[in-house]
Amino acid sequence: MGKITPFLWFDHQAEEAMTFYISIFKNAEIHHISRVGGSESGQQGPVISGTFQLEGQPFMALNGGPHYSFTPAISLFVSCETQEEVDDLWEKLSEGGKKSRCGWLEDKYGISWQIIPTLLGKLMQDKDAEKAERVMKAMLQMDKIDLAKLQQAYDGEDGENV
Repeated sequence: MGKITPFLWFDHQAEEAMTFYISIFKNAEIHHISRVGGSESGQQGPVISGTFQLEGQPFMALNGGPHYSFTPAISLFVSCETQEEVDDLWEKLSEGGKKSRCGWLEDKYGISWQIIPTLLGKLMQDKDAEKAERVMKAMLQMDKIDLAKLQQAYDGEDGENV
């Protein structure tokens, strides 16, 4: 475990969610699952908690019941290098969930994700304020972030109409 580890409270879907997440990310695995009880016949009891890792980031998951739910006030920010990576994560993570604006989505478990290309930060931090503003305006019109349209806005090609 890292010094700071996100702890995700699920109603009853912790194992399902961990399996879902590790199926999406390339560098991912479940490290441990703790179960409650079991039966004399050897059947395993339900999952109470687990630990897993996505792209080097450790997580803990708990089946804690319906007392709490996720909100967009906390989101998982994923830096992507290519449009292919953005497209892949956007589609897989939003399956059964909700797509939103500016690279945000909510997965089927209610967790908010930001699927953001590293290029966006680089272009928006440009010393040329006009270029950065064009990129910001283009991004604000997008749901899934489109690297080509960001670059067009940066270059001043249809910057206002991207």
